[in-house]
Amino acid sequence: MTSGTTKPTVGLAPISALHTGSGDPLLLLHGFMMSPHCWEQVAQRMAGHCEVFAPAFTGHWGGPDFEGWYLDVSLLADKIEDQLDEMGWRTCHIAGNSLGAWVGFELARRGRARTLTAIAPAGGWKNPSTLQFRVGLKFLSLVPFVEIGRRLPRAISYSAPVRLAAALILSKNTAAAPRRGIEAAITSALHCKAMLPMLAGGLRAPALDDLSTLRVPVRLLMCEHDRIIPNRVYAKRFLQELPDSADRIMIHDVGHVPMLEAPDRIATLIAEHVYASRTRLRAV
Repeated sequence: MTSGTTKPTVGLAPISALHTGSGDPLLLLHGFMMSPHCWEQVAQRMAGHCEVFAPAFTGHWGGPDFEGWYLDVSLLADKIEDQLDEMGWRTCHIAGNSLGAWVGFELARRGRARTLTAIAPAGGWKNPSTLQFRVGLKFLSLVPFVEIGRRLPRAISYSAPVRLAAALILSKNTAAAPRRGIEAAITSALHCKAMLPMLAGGLRAPALDDLSTLRVPVRLLMCEHDRIIPNRVYAKRFLQELPDSADRIMIHDVGHVPMLEAPDRIATLIAEHVYASRTRLRAV
């Protein structure tokens, strides 16, 4: 990652949604404690082929506010459905990363997806299960750092060591992740009101329905160096339950949020899936 001044990138501000391009409707959904900023580079590349809409989730930086101490995937999907209805999108292509992929599966179950590209999807566990508790504890361990970060001067919160630590969590090749994207990820985490409500909601909400019943074309993208939900443990259910027609692809040399370090590859993989659905081709 680049060093230099610790002042955050000029113009970095919360956004309720990215909306750009024209063509087939494409919904891009970000991960837990992230924001639409993580999709900026992919959205730019897809705008010539699709009308791209990347909203901020409820309780996340730039997203709608909420009341109470309980939030789950179903409630996030409810709000996204309201936004799709407002835009007149009865169905659309969906690509989601981590929590966004989990919400994408829920929207697909509701009949809102033409295709689904699931990138390092969360939710590949039963409820309750040791896998669920392990990932919950992993995010709980971040709470002290987030609370401290909210109180620190900006020069420290966005310093080179902090940016490097964030980049190491989210990506494999830290030098390839743009400074703006890493600073947006830090800011998103510091302003995520949904952190504890989502963790509490995850304990009460039902697990993903049987994936073998999905009738939507699915492309599963697994990240080789995922440090947040490693494939060898958390991808098993998706690999086993998804229909035989689903694509199962390992993206080499990337971390949990590959849109930051490999936007060209991610945009290509999404575009291929969208195109294959148009022409009824089976991707290889």
